[in-house]
Amino acid sequence: MPNLFFVVSAYLIGSISFAVITSKAFGLPDPRSYGSGNPGATNVLRTGKKAAAALTLLGDAAKGWLAVFLTLKFAPQDAQLVGLVASVSIAVFLGHLFPIFFKFQGGKGVATALGILLALNPWLGLAAFGTWLIVAKVFKVSSLAALIAAASAPIFTWLLNEPMEYTAVAFTLAVLLVWRHKSNIQKLLSGQEGKIGGKA
Repeated sequence: MPNLFFVVSAYLIGSISFAVITSKAFGLPDPRSYGSGNPGATNVLRTGKKAAAALTLLGDAAKGWLAVFLTLKFAPQDAQLVGLVASVSIAVFLGHLFPIFFKFQGGKGVATALGILLALNPWLGLAAFGTWLIVAKVFKVSSLAALIAAASAPIFTWLLNEPMEYTAVAFTLAVLLVWRHKSNIQKLLSGQEGKIGGKA
């Protein structure tokens, strides 16, 4: 029962859509109504409000980190902890993708995945973020950077000798991220994908 509490709580935390909340606070249109239709920091940035986009990014990353951190801090420190942390990681990510508070219309999960990886191992999160940053700097395409960073995460997890459960989490996040970016992949292949900071 305690384990179920952590998993359900993680899903509810993940269901908080900072893109929608921040946009409303700044008087911006619902991020699901323009651009890519994705309630995430990159789409919010298309409004030109960098502060709103930054808050969205921080909020989405923070909720992924918080759910895992609270589990590591307060869950029973027993043999089941690693498995529980893995379950919580997936639950908070699914909450972001399918938020119960916002009609299950969630984001693609890049920032939330980063928060999760940072909580599992700060070096893992920094390695994934560094990969995203380099690709984004070179190609100016957020989706391409996210896809490459996601694909690299399981490799970084393995190189850091993390438990197999954590590698499985990184792999699962990568698969879900690729799936959520399927429309972006089609645009990348056709050369129609938008640049970072481009207007809606």
